[in-house]
Amino acid sequence: MGKNGRFRRLIISFRRSLSDSAAGAETVPPSEFLCPISKSLMFDPAVVSSGQTFERMSVQVCKDLGFTPTLPDGSTPDFSTVIPNLALKSTILNWCSKSGSGLRPSPPSYSDIESVVCSMTGSSASAKSADCAKVRASEREELLQGVAERTQVLFSNTTSDLNPRNLYCSSSSEESVIANSTPFLAFATRPTCFSYSSSPSTSSEFVVDEGSSNYVSALSSNSSPGEDESFVSKLQSLDVYEQEQAVILLRKTTRTNEEARATLCTERLLFALKNVLVSRYAAVQTNAAACVVNLSIEKGNKIKIVRAGIVPLLIDLLRNGFDESKEHAAGAMFSLAIEDENRTAMGVLGSLQPLIHALRSGSRPCRLDSALALYHLTLVQSNRVKVVRLGATGAFLGLLKDTEVAARVVLIVCNLAASDEGRAALLDAGAVRVLADVLGSGKELASESTRENCVAALHSLSLGSLRFKSLAREAGLEEVLLEVAEARSERAREKARRILEGLRRQEDEAEEEVDWEVVMKRGVSGMRYRAGLRSCPNSN
Repeated sequence: MGKNGRFRRLIISFRRSLSDSAAGAETVPPSEFLCPISKSLMFDPAVVSSGQTFERMSVQVCKDLGFTPTLPDGSTPDFSTVIPNLALKSTILNWCSKSGSGLRPSPPSYSDIESVVCSMTGSSASAKSADCAKVRASEREELLQGVAERTQVLFSNTTSDLNPRNLYCSSSSEESVIANSTPFLAFATRPTCFSYSSSPSTSSEFVVDEGSSNYVSALSSNSSPGEDESFVSKLQSLDVYEQEQAVILLRKTTRTNEEARATLCTERLLFALKNVLVSRYAAVQTNAAACVVNLSIEKGNKIKIVRAGIVPLLIDLLRNGFDESKEHAAGAMFSLAIEDENRTAMGVLGSLQPLIHALRSGSRPCRLDSALALYHLTLVQSNRVKVVRLGATGAFLGLLKDTEVAARVVLIVCNLAASDEGRAALLDAGAVRVLADVLGSGKELASESTRENCVAALHSLSLGSLRFKSLAREAGLEEVLLEVAEARSERAREKARRILEGLRRQEDEAEEEVDWEVVMKRGVSGMRYRAGLRSCPNSN
């Protein structure tokens, strides 16, 4: 018995040691979950052009410092394009929850990654700081180089009330969508989903704990550099209820406290918001998206939000989010697109296609904000080309018959008509007939501003187009324009008069024909042109 007892104890202890070693192995993250640069569990994995996956912050630091690391396999990555690796992020989170190790990826700080990269390059701290300062000072100029057209946008101060103010394009070009003197559409500078007061119909509004309410009062009276710490810690919590309370509180705070919008929009808070934007809980996801809208109202935050990598997550919400989350995502895209330095970047990140889909099939607030987002994005030539390549011109023309969004969609059409690619695509899609139909419709089908912008679009289409005359004749445009020239606003009358003059000038030139009989008798030197050949008798 003694031997058997000792033998059993040995077997039990051996099995325990095996189980402990297996458990220890499960708590070690797989190497593909670790960033090759920071060597830590990736919080926001992103695929670069060469196919490797890094922590997004590591890529940003390497680009800022102009450093390209050499990987263990001897290859060097290409950081020219960075795409979120949402599949790997989901796999990492699943592994963390199943392993029982308590590990959880946390957003890295810029300074920590910077120290790691600098240690890899062997550069001194002073040189590092100087290089970073130069790079960050030139970031704005790099974005401006990618913008084909810079259009100054006038918008109301964030301290104003919710009444819509005029926001219109200011341009010296004759093809400008909106004249400086006559705003055709009263643009709202804030998304449709933004409001100061809680709406009873908003399903994502909940009561916040009393302790959190006290924190709001303290936030309103005191501002300190670390006031985002409380929000960040709660947003990073594994407890969904704490995340929910944190985003609701942040939403309420940034909606009513204008100072808080500027002070709370820090790098750490934006990274924490990215974590909850991908939540599958409706209340967390929707309130997080609303927080992005509120923060984006502050002009100084717009570039910060785009550079923090929020736009790809907003695109994902437009595609796969809850209904109310989609409305807030569209509102955030509109608010961010107001900043002209964001437009090229948003187009490169793939904002156009989901916005076009939301414009066609979303809810009313989603459609309205998507239309204005597309209007601002198509002020840039590169985005106009992308829209044409997506084949969206026909969809825009079809939406001109939808009174709910027609006033905004016609502005997108005007932007497209100002470029050669857009002009050709619109003519191919039958834009002349559609615009003529809108002009000929009664006021119950199209507003005055919509019809006036239709005239502006037709004027842009008529410039340098040999096809315009025949298309205009088929659509009966001349009769419609004669009516417009008598009854519309001064700007519409001027545009209509120019179109009519162009049509008649082309007609006169077409009627001038060569007298071939004279050419045959006298040679080329005797050739002459006769105007009105059809109505005048032929004589020598």
